[in-house]
Amino acid sequence: MRLIILTCFFLCGCQSPIKPSQPEATLETAETMDTLPQRPDVFSFSRHDQVKITHLDLNLKVKFKQQIMDGFVTINYKVIKPQANQLILDTRDLKIKRVESIEAKKTHKLVWRMGQSIEGLGSELIINLPDNHAPIKISYETMPQASGLQWLGAEKTSGKKHPFLFSQSQAVHARSWIPVQDTPSVRVTYNANIQVKAGLKVVMSADNNNQQAIDGIHTFSMQQPIPAYLIAIAIGDLQLQTISEHVTIYAEKEILQAAAYEFASTENMITATEAMYGKYRWGQYDLLILPPSFPFGGMENPKLSHITPTVIAGDRSLDSLIAHELAHSWSGNLVTNALWQDAWLNEGFTSYIEARIIEAIYGTDRMLMESTLIYQSLVEEMSELSEDAQKLINPSKTSDPDDYFSGVAYDKGRFFLEWMEQQVGRPDFDQFLNGYFEQYAFKSITSQDFVAYLEHNLLRQFPHKITEKQVDVWLNQPGLPEFFTPPATQIFTVIDQQVETWLAGDVEAKQINTASWTTQEWLHFLRALPPQLNTEQLHELDHAFQLTQRKNSEIAHDWLKISINNQYQAAYARLIDYLSSIGRVKLIKPLYEALMEHPDLHNLAMNIYIKSRPGYHNIAIKQIDAIVGFKQPE
Repeated sequence: MRLIILTCFFLCGCQSPIKPSQPEATLETAETMDTLPQRPDVFSFSRHDQVKITHLDLNLKVKFKQQIMDGFVTINYKVIKPQANQLILDTRDLKIKRVESIEAKKTHKLVWRMGQSIEGLGSELIINLPDNHAPIKISYETMPQASGLQWLGAEKTSGKKHPFLFSQSQAVHARSWIPVQDTPSVRVTYNANIQVKAGLKVVMSADNNNQQAIDGIHTFSMQQPIPAYLIAIAIGDLQLQTISEHVTIYAEKEILQAAAYEFASTENMITATEAMYGKYRWGQYDLLILPPSFPFGGMENPKLSHITPTVIAGDRSLDSLIAHELAHSWSGNLVTNALWQDAWLNEGFTSYIEARIIEAIYGTDRMLMESTLIYQSLVEEMSELSEDAQKLINPSKTSDPDDYFSGVAYDKGRFFLEWMEQQVGRPDFDQFLNGYFEQYAFKSITSQDFVAYLEHNLLRQFPHKITEKQVDVWLNQPGLPEFFTPPATQIFTVIDQQVETWLAGDVEAKQINTASWTTQEWLHFLRALPPQLNTEQLHELDHAFQLTQRKNSEIAHDWLKISINNQYQAAYARLIDYLSSIGRVKLIKPLYEALMEHPDLHNLAMNIYIKSRPGYHNIAIKQIDAIVGFKQPE
């Protein structure tokens, strides 16, 4: 499969607005070279410019033994172009049984067919519209290999008694459990009736009313329109604890109390964000703590963020993840990128607001430490990216929308917004962002829309503080601009000096005063060490600071990577346990990459992976398979 996206960004004279051109896109299959008709979103078969879905009614029975969902969805839609006579939906590994229209409580068969199939995107479901444009009912079932669902046996849970299911629909996985227009350009409301066996609780990205299920059927309603990638479900032996006005924690009972302690600042984060960017518009902001196999840090599903347990550190030092997912309630969920090529509109804005929340709750020192660590990681990551992939408006050719979710979208996007704030001042920039969120609330927009809004509402007001040329450099040039000043903190400068003193042999590791160090200081310390250390040095560090035994997932990750690169065998048992007990891609992928850089560690990598792979999510498996060269037996 070959994806071609051409995005140009032209600057006119200083009297003219910035005018990025619209991207042109084609999508082809390598096998047939058939070109799909041009669609609004190259990652979706849907023609939502002709017919757009508006509401879903889900009725699904969950069958853990077969690892499928079976039922139907009823779809309301709006015909945009009068001549349109077909509704085209995205599907992937769905068994479509019947397609009918519903009129006066009666159903009528509709003509439908499966269209083209493309690896990674699934298949198009083409439905001839009924003449009266009545709602359409699709009876279907999912398949065990659905990319957006992970089915866990009881042995993979904390309680070891009940199975668990959770969804991960971003970026294009909603289509694997719902036939839908799976594009961030389309927003829908939804209701759901979910039937499960007794003893299991169902939660969704909707109003979770916690009422007793009737006949095993749990009911949900989401009245605000959201893209399909934000439709989410989880089922398991879940307990709940309400910790504040807006916040309830859902988790297995074995980790519920720890999670409630760890995320106690969430309500204060909501209050701080509302003070900056206006009222939180989603009612509840609940947190679901998922099993360790969850492949991401968090997922911003509205009303119910999905959270990895790897951030439960015991000291709240990793709760910037909660700030990030909360920030999505304004940037991403309220105002959404219309195309995945513009992922920075979701993630860059969110990362900027995350930093503002951390500063408001924990102070400038922690914010600057985290900013500096992020900057270091971004520079390292960009050194391995193509020039196109280093641009915020990314014209890279890819068949996988996940490729747009690099540190560039998150962190270069964040630094761009921070730079603009510094040019015009925080009060005026906050006013600009408030207007932006109000203007585009519950809408999906492109980079072109943002640039037009920026030109009209900020550049014209501050013509000598931000220029069109500078904006162009941020959006359309690789790397970071020369006029950008990287974040820095004196706290890390002191640590750098301590590392140099230890390396010179002037002090022993145990003499370094680390008693008051935060997680962020430990991470900088580990990253400030030279790439090559001998076994004696590694043993000294390990003995002084018990690094191999650290439970903090971020500190353990950095230490294990150092151990791999220097073949410090004393840490291998911990490495095996670490990689076999969590599935967060951010933490496991770099370790497998590090193992594969050493030929004599390839067997170790493969042995760990073969053992761990059954517990990983499909999203993680896809990436790690490629790293270690894993192939399923014929």
